[in-house]
Amino acid sequence: MTEATPESIGTIRLRLVPIEPGHADEMAGVLADPALYMFTGGSPLSAGALRERYQRLAAGAPEPGVTWANWVIQDRRSGRLAGYVQATITTGEHGPEAEVAWVVGTAWQGQGLATEAARGLAKWLAGQGVATIVAHIHPDHHASAAVAAAVGLKPSGDWHDGERQWPLPPP
Repeated sequence: MTEATPESIGTIRLRLVPIEPGHADEMAGVLADPALYMFTGGSPLSAGALRERYQRLAAGAPEPGVTWANWVIQDRRSGRLAGYVQATITTGEHGPEAEVAWVVGTAWQGQGLATEAARGLAKWLAGQGVATIVAHIHPDHHASAAVAAAVGLKPSGDWHDGERQWPLPPP
């Protein structure tokens, strides 16, 4: 696999746009609800702190052989941002592998946007030659588990930092 460079990804209702510092102001509002951090820890960041984080993410991973791929989720109808998806791509035992995650702001939850965005991400990763996709999900985060299942990921018996690993089974 050549190094994967995040590019815009289109789905029926969404556009996944590579993250950039200019998204920080709007995303600070999208990610402002403390309830979003119940299972992951942390707390909402200010627009300035998000801008700094997005600058680091857009610059890429400092480790050789690691690709950070991060997108904001844009609702095509309104043009507004609704959350983000991300993948950390590394070289694994059976080829490229990606750890994935998604977050949708509270105001946009319950509409299937996380599932649509995660499916778009998984399809893009497959097109980049990624052989293994895995998410790490807190055992009490039922909404995230539902997204993972809808994408085709299956819960495994493996755990990492208190979260169950959900790999995409081989075809």
